[in-house]
Amino acid sequence: MTPQSGDRRRSAASVPELVSRARAGDPRAVARLISLVEDESPQLREVMAALAPHAGQAHVVGITGSPGVGKSTSTSALVTQLRKAGKRVGVLAVDPSSPFSGGALLGDRVRMSDHALDPGVFIRSMASRGHLGGLAWTTPQALRVLDAAGYDIVLVETVGVGQSEVEVAGLADTTLVLLAPGMGDGIQAAKAGILEIGDIYVINKADRDGADQVRRDLRTMLTLGDRPAEAWKPPIVKTVARMGQGLDEVATEIARHHQWLASSEALEVRRTRRARDEIEAIAVATLRARWAAVHGHASLDALAADVVAGHVDPYAAADRLVTAVAAAQ
Repeated sequence: MTPQSGDRRRSAASVPELVSRARAGDPRAVARLISLVEDESPQLREVMAALAPHAGQAHVVGITGSPGVGKSTSTSALVTQLRKAGKRVGVLAVDPSSPFSGGALLGDRVRMSDHALDPGVFIRSMASRGHLGGLAWTTPQALRVLDAAGYDIVLVETVGVGQSEVEVAGLADTTLVLLAPGMGDGIQAAKAGILEIGDIYVINKADRDGADQVRRDLRTMLTLGDRPAEAWKPPIVKTVARMGQGLDEVATEIARHHQWLASSEALEVRRTRRARDEIEAIAVATLRARWAAVHGHASLDALAADVVAGHVDPYAAADRLVTAVAAAQ
């Protein structure tokens, strides 16, 4: 089958039909819509316009932590716990991108294969598209697809390096930060900056020596933080994800935090900030594409060469870039 015939098959269904099927629980329609997002399809604007009235209901939970703490195992175990509570769960697993194809290197998570046949669970691996450990700018749109499709909770799992911790906190309603004994103590966590972004701290592999010390260090560091009296007090939960231990408490704390967000109006604040960041990312990507279409990369390379040679400073070069984009409108 040629690429052109594949494109025709993928676009055979109209956007309204795909949205209708996705909202009716058709996982293939959900997958097709996310593919349109990842491919930056010309239909993407129509997709987002059709989804907008149906979004805003899902509880978005970000899961992050250093490599090796057991994020995929914990995510899978948490899905099991949420399904026991009758929740429909969507999972976006943000993988590092292949330098050749741009696709996700890890593909469909093997550790989540237990949920592959569950119609109440949708799992999708997404490439970070050049963001080292971070989130592609298409991630919020993929999240909106799952939200509009009626999933009660959407888990966003990052690869856990680079800027992923900060970025997932901006994307999520509730952020889970995973740590593990032997992976660095609470002080190292503070150095990584994650004490400022976590809503719930999970010490996984708690059957190992040192788990209680990590908990004490975390509690001390959180106590030292300058938090208003009415602010959320992040709980610290110990788990052994591979055994399914402690995940019921994690699910309880997620629900408790969601209730606190709704009662304190913090949920609206977080979602407004998320929408603002999404709008900005789309606008920047659009301007970049317009620049490339009109001027190509050669002119930007020439500006960069002038900066390197000292002929112009970076701010003046940026002003020239902005002026050129505005003139092309």
